[in-house]
Amino acid sequence: MAPRKVIITCAVTGAIHTPSMSKALPVTPQEIADAAVEAAEAGAAIVHLHARNPRTGQPDQSPEAFAPFLKVIKQRSNCVINLTTGGAPTMTVDERVRPAATYKPEVASLNMGSMNFGFFGMLNRFKKFELEWERKHVENKDIVFRNTFQDIEYVLTTLAESGSRFEFECYDTAHLYNLKYFLDQGLVKPPLFIQTVFGLQGGIGAHPDDVLHMKRTADRLFGDKMIWSVLGAGRNQLPIAAMAAAMGGNVRVGLEDSLWAAPGRMAASNAEQVRLARKIIEGLGLEIASSDEAREILHLKGGDKLEV
Repeated sequence: MAPRKVIITCAVTGAIHTPSMSKALPVTPQEIADAAVEAAEAGAAIVHLHARNPRTGQPDQSPEAFAPFLKVIKQRSNCVINLTTGGAPTMTVDERVRPAATYKPEVASLNMGSMNFGFFGMLNRFKKFELEWERKHVENKDIVFRNTFQDIEYVLTTLAESGSRFEFECYDTAHLYNLKYFLDQGLVKPPLFIQTVFGLQGGIGAHPDDVLHMKRTADRLFGDKMIWSVLGAGRNQLPIAAMAAAMGGNVRVGLEDSLWAAPGRMAASNAEQVRLARKIIEGLGLEIASSDEAREILHLKGGDKLEV
């Protein structure tokens, strides 16, 4: 019997961490492109992409900010490109969906519910910031990440004709039930690529019981209609990846979700985190999925359909 294939997604930069926190965090289009290609070469089948202002490092959700690195990645790699519709929690849903609506990627992320959203806990570890915007960004305790039923439906209908499928980001059990509602309404179609998120302030915790609870709930709601994956924030990244891989799931790593490679040691690159996840997966007697195998598993339209 052939070993099971595990999809590794790498989220290379995101909108939470700031440049002062890690020199490894990609900021410029060239850095983002290089990080994505290197992650793919290390074993990531999918790269999940945000853009940043190359001068300040701030999140930038304008389609124009994505074009330079999308072109380079497409030229250099066969990886599956996944564009965020989450952007940053302070952006409107119209701002957030524009890159995916413009470029029509194989996969677009979609947050499945509103939530309190906080990363102020990082102030316990990071004390000095080089750029003016960073401290205000990190210490904000007044963020509600809005993802109403109306917002979610807006993203689904905006991208309905694009052929893009979704990485459904679920930060708590209510988000799974929200996804079930959209499945029942016929607005989403299996297989559902469900990314359960653990350990972010405002969402479900990162205890093994939390992982089991989310998996049991997803199994009950979706059964064989889902492809399950996990994302552990911060120090939880690799322990939760190991747990999920052993339970039949897929994994997401990357500097968007964690800056760490081991206790007390920051990751040198996104590719390092991919290699660490790969070591876990292969140590369990499993194999990593190639990009084309991920396309088959997730029923994707193909990399040649990206409009860039």
